[in-house]
Amino acid sequence: MKLWYGFRSLLFYLGYMVITIGWFFPSLLLAWCLPMRARFFLVAQCWSGLVLGWLRLTCGIRYVVEGQEHIPAEPCVVLCRHESTLEILFLQWLFAPQATLLKRELLKIPFFGWGLRLARPIPIDRSDPRSALRTLIRVGRQRLDEGLWVVLFPEGTRLRHTERARFQSGGAALAEASGRPLLVVSHDAGRYWPARALVKYPGTVRVRVTAPIYPQDDNSKSLNRKAMARMQMELDALQCAAGNGQPGAPADAGAQR
Repeated sequence: MKLWYGFRSLLFYLGYMVITIGWFFPSLLLAWCLPMRARFFLVAQCWSGLVLGWLRLTCGIRYVVEGQEHIPAEPCVVLCRHESTLEILFLQWLFAPQATLLKRELLKIPFFGWGLRLARPIPIDRSDPRSALRTLIRVGRQRLDEGLWVVLFPEGTRLRHTERARFQSGGAALAEASGRPLLVVSHDAGRYWPARALVKYPGTVRVRVTAPIYPQDDNSKSLNRKAMARMQMELDALQCAAGNGQPGAPADAGAQR
């Protein structure tokens, strides 16, 4: 069975490369002259939509979103669990347009990096944490004021779906500095698209959006603790609901995508 999953995964990656190169080249030529929202739709959402559709066709992976009613009308700071590349794809549709915190080295990747530049991300130098935090707060506030959601992966690296890690403080610091709420997004994408693995497993990823955490009188440390506790609670609930079966075993729920 794993050999079959491996074949389907290989087929996905072949199509993924064709979609990325074939879509980005013409869209990059058109996007420069478009306003930000139209540019984000053309470069990010259309591309991710094609990849998600191909992933569903080749690997049998879908996703459902619970708690969309918690998403504020105005852009805020989004803290999302990082387990695979899959969340990068569906986040494009949940929060648009968005600016993502990322390593500045990613902007140098042909095609992919060029598209990232058009989406106005927040590139940082991870080798200098203090400078990175100052950049995040300064540029992040600008992006929020411009009407962009700011998306961060607070654990700082991809984790297995059973792993837990402490949050880095950047997202909470930006929320405190901007007065915008924190929105925690949890999911179990790593059950189907495991971190640092090529083979993917069919099933339905469950994505949970919880109620916003407003800064009010909290400092960044308090906000960070609240956000981390909320995500860990949701991850434990997802793992409990899924049981201890192999990837692809969790029960499906909600409206599928």
